[in-house]
Amino acid sequence: MPEILQLDFMRMAFAAGAIVGVLAPAVGFFVVQRRMSLIGDGLGHTAFAGVAVGTLLGISPVATALVATVGGAVGIEWLRSRHRAAGDQALALLFYTGLAAGVVIASAAGSFDAGLFAFLFGAILTVTGEDLVLMAVLAAASLAVVGLLYRAFAAVVLDEEGAKAAGLPVASLNIVIAGLVGVTVGVSMRIVGVLLIAALMVLPVVAASRVARSLRGTLLLSMAIGVASAAVGLTVAYYANLAAGGTIVLVSAAVATLAVLSRGLR
Repeated sequence: MPEILQLDFMRMAFAAGAIVGVLAPAVGFFVVQRRMSLIGDGLGHTAFAGVAVGTLLGISPVATALVATVGGAVGIEWLRSRHRAAGDQALALLFYTGLAAGVVIASAAGSFDAGLFAFLFGAILTVTGEDLVLMAVLAAASLAVVGLLYRAFAAVVLDEEGAKAAGLPVASLNIVIAGLVGVTVGVSMRIVGVLLIAALMVLPVVAASRVARSLRGTLLLSMAIGVASAAVGLTVAYYANLAAGGTIVLVSAAVATLAVLSRGLR
């Protein structure tokens, strides 16, 4: 067995990276198709506020972050669908209020410490068995929803008006997609951090879309790229003594850049 896999915390980290590597692009695929790639950033700021609330109240920051991100995602969809605010305006509102609220609440709780920054920038090497079980359960449920509703989701994000004409429950499907995005951000924040999770949702999809020849192929390839980015990033971070979350994202960015350049050359 390689040295890196002889360590319990690294085995945990690889397992967690594989879970998020599959889940983030699977959900991010629909976000990219809708041209709302920055929603993960907005929800990351909301997750930060949720973590701060959990710290202030002395309860699980992961639980409060999940509630905050799912609520924020549904709120964005509510604003967008009713045309009371454009999609980018809703995201801007979430960006700034989430970050400001997080800073204020964290300062009130006196919790500007390493524990809080672990959620901001990721702390994949500290994932525990309990964390892994929770991540696996939420990821499995989310992927099951994606598998069952893939065709309906694809119809909605590609042509919402056409989906309405076909009789699909567009409003309900949009809320489900928004909820999945919120869950993904909540699950992934310990891996790459709330400030970087959007990259892992978007970059593998960008890379896959330049290579694959169908929507389904793009989805599957983006998931494979996500898992590979997590594995390679963790390995490089371990041997080079680098921040694991940032390294994972940089690997994913490198793959996306190569895919874009190769498409341009062809």
